[in-house]
Amino acid sequence: MTKPIPLQRRGLDASQLVLGCMRLGGDWSASSPITAEHYREGHEAVDAALEVGINMFDHADIYTAGKAERVFAHVLRERPELREKIILQSKCGIRFGDGEQPHRFDFSADYILESVDGILERLGTEYLDILLLHRPDPLVEPEDVASAIHQLKASGKVRHFGVSNMSHGQIRLLQAYSDEPFIVNQLEMSLHKIGFLDTAVSVNQDAWRSNVFPEGTMEYCRLENIQLQSWGPLAQGRYSGGSLEGQSESVVATAAIVAELAEKHSTTTEAIVLAWLMTHPAGIQPVIGTINPQRIRACKDAATLRLSREDWYRLYVASRGVSLP
Repeated sequence: MTKPIPLQRRGLDASQLVLGCMRLGGDWSASSPITAEHYREGHEAVDAALEVGINMFDHADIYTAGKAERVFAHVLRERPELREKIILQSKCGIRFGDGEQPHRFDFSADYILESVDGILERLGTEYLDILLLHRPDPLVEPEDVASAIHQLKASGKVRHFGVSNMSHGQIRLLQAYSDEPFIVNQLEMSLHKIGFLDTAVSVNQDAWRSNVFPEGTMEYCRLENIQLQSWGPLAQGRYSGGSLEGQSESVVATAAIVAELAEKHSTTTEAIVLAWLMTHPAGIQPVIGTINPQRIRACKDAATLRLSREDWYRLYVASRGVSLP
């Protein structure tokens, strides 16, 4: 039996996999309408997720210009009993360029509060289980964030809070001003994006200098019982059926090992790719970005499969393309 992930240790009955809803609603143009096909895709994706034991769904206010949340709201309207059985998470803080204004980030209290009202309206729900601050705002005033969090918690609009794409130093700054714990940090981690590992194994090595993953973040999140979520965990299908034409030698070699292990464990390549992440002792929670029901179902075994230390390292070293120091 696998040990509880950090969200479960905080009393949240969260599944070990999350369905990312970024692709619901079609393209990212605000002027493109939501169609009957988009609603059908939403229902089928949610059905597939529930079928494999997923009860947590990840959104953001910017996904398909808000249409992803509206499609999900349609699912909830058709099945109102579902809301209390799932965990809904969304994000705010990114503002796309509009007119003369540039693409930017905004953690001002007014914008956070306004964003949450919009999210709740689009999702057709009275509360979010978790709100994440999407990307670090260089102009952040932590007192401002704390004020917004206090108001959202007091009003019952948001039950828990977290961040996305942040280092441990950025989380510590926000946490120093807020009484509410930040319980999630969502980062890009996968068998292809291995900086979260290379940062650790390259300490005191020249290779450490070129690694962009924030050093100490994995350790800080583990110490503070912060749920590490992985976006892009399937690495755009590189190792689970995607075309290998034009891919690097390391990708081709890694895909071959993934296929070998899938046969060994009588499972899918998707499950092996996710299980590799979930074997890490931090209790990483992958956010699956597909809405294809077949691919969602292909991820089922990842929740219970853990790789041996040897097989885990085989994949890691193959992805690196060079031996460990």
